[in-house]
Parts: sequence; structure tokens; C-alpha cells
Amino acid sequence: MTIAHEEAVIDAAAVDAIFAEARTANSFAGEVTDEQARAIYELTKFGPTAFNSQPLRVTYVRSDEARAKLVDHLSRGNQAKTASAPLVALLSYDTDWQGQWDKFLPEYGAPKAMYDDNADLAAATGNNNAHLQAGYFILAVRSLGFAAGPMTGADFAAIDAEFFPNGDQKSFLVVNIGQPGPDAWGAAKPKFSYDDVVRTV
Repeated sequence: MTIAHEEAVIDAAAVDAIFAEARTANSFAGEVTDEQARAIYELTKFGPTAFNSQPLRVTYVRSDEARAKLVDHLSRGNQAKTASAPLVALLSYDTDWQGQWDKFLPEYGAPKAMYDDNADLAAATGNNNAHLQAGYFILAVRSLGFAAGPMTGADFAAIDAEFFPNGDQKSFLVVNIGQPGPDAWGAAKPKFSYDDVVRTV
């Protein structure tokens, strides 16, 4: 047991499944149903974002045709694992996320103008908060008992041309999802300690 296990309000098994024992898988098995795929997002959506903005968009890649197109744009070392994963999620952000302001923050619309007037700020905010949501997405996958294999080794410009040709979304992460397959993990990699990264001022 660690101090994290002792202080957590969830039980030790949950701490291990979501954090302490969870690792990025490199091979996958089993099945992920449509209901389970939906449940992943239903948990993801509760994580906090700036102004409740929720710019993350999730494209579940299920068909053989779409999977082949995606695999073609991945780095060589990522292709086989994505080709064989039970479910693959392509994560992107809505390039006009602020256009949904009346849906996600209808009672406080004043800040929208600064994003409408500054395309770079809008893009950075959408990208940053979608990445934040991607972290929640991975934890949601783990909380449902699956392994997640998030990957950035891809030609995302080519993926965008293939999947989002209208420019309405910008992809940034591919996540393989399923039960761990054979030899899913190599040796555990070291993590920085509390003293390495934390200071109090």
C-alpha cells in the first residue's frame, strides 16, 4: 500500500486499475461493445475544462475500411497493434468549439467574443482542453476494466485529410482499446518521485 492507496476515497483495487498498476498496452484481445464505448464517453464528459468547453471529439474506428485508412497513416511500429485492437478511438478537437457556447455555457456568454476575435487563442484553447479531456478518456477506459494504448506516432495532417476533410476537426491522438493481449507489456518504466517534481512555495 502507498499513501495514495491510503488517502484515496476509492478502494485499492480501483486505485490500481486506474492509476498504480495501469500501463499502456501494446497488444489487445477481447471485444468492446457499443454500450461500453458509449460508457467511456459518458465518464469522460464529467472532467473539468475551461468554461466547460468540451472541445474533444471522438471517432470510433470500427469498419475494416476506416481501420485500414487509419493504419496507413500510423508510424510503422504502431500499425499492427492498431490493426488488431478490438476498438480504436481517434481523438480530435472541434475547430469551432466556441460556436457551441450556447450549449455548454448558456448563462455566461461574454468570454466567447475573445475567442471569436482571436483564431490562435481559440485553436490553442480547443487543443489544450481536448488534450485534458483525452486524459479523462484514458482513465475512463481503465475504469471500465480495459487497457488503453494511446499513441501520437502518426501523420495527423494526413489523418485529418482522410477523416476530417472539411477542417472541422483536428486529430491529435489514437487510442487502442481492449483487454490486454499476449505480451501486452514490456518492463515497467521508471516514474519520477514526488520529490523530483513537486515543490511547495
